[in-house]
Amino acid sequence: MELHKSFLDHKVTKSSPSPALCCVETVSQDEQNSHITAYNSGDGSTNSDNESSSSKTVRDVHISMRLMEDFLDLAKENTEKDLETCGILGAFLEKGTLYMTTLIIPKQESASNSCNATNEEEVFTILNDRSLYPVGWIHTHPSQSCFMSSVDLHTQYSYQAMIPEAFAIVLAPTDTSRSCGLFRLTEPDGMNILKNCPERGFHPHKEPDNGNPVYEHCSNVYKNSNLRFEIFDLR
Repeated sequence: MELHKSFLDHKVTKSSPSPALCCVETVSQDEQNSHITAYNSGDGSTNSDNESSSSKTVRDVHISMRLMEDFLDLAKENTEKDLETCGILGAFLEKGTLYMTTLIIPKQESASNSCNATNEEEVFTILNDRSLYPVGWIHTHPSQSCFMSSVDLHTQYSYQAMIPEAFAIVLAPTDTSRSCGLFRLTEPDGMNILKNCPERGFHPHKEPDNGNPVYEHCSNVYKNSNLRFEIFDLR
């Protein structure tokens, strides 16, 4: 428990093993917890117009907004080469809330429109050693817009089937309308479509018969300005 509490203060420490970096944000008290739904590149404002009732049945997740900034820095070399970069988000559960405290960048194979993690046992070792939930994942779209491709949807299904709160962060630095999106599959519609889809690679998915979307913006993710997190770059 002491380990978990240490991620919620303003201290910055060096973690072990050595590839871990610890970061902390410090802002005024009234800005310490802010809701995130759709993050716009223009003014940094949020938009809750697309909230869905399905997200309101899951537990809240707290992340640091520093996460996106630091991930883009780590992905910069790939982004300049038009290659995607992906990472896994680990969180601990305390009093009904999930706190994202670990970003793991696995060894990976990247292309301009895809990114596949390799040596995934290294990721699970870090998560298991810290008793963390794989609460989601993050990846870049170096030259595409901010959306979830069919391959992304299948990846998201694998996370959300394990952890209902799991979400995907898409960072699209060249998208002038929205450079960052936090997405999840709708429940039950989107989850059922992906569960019953046998196809792989890039392919179209049928929209639910009731007119609901396959995926939506998250309404249960908050930025916590006191939340410190570790980065493990395993590449």
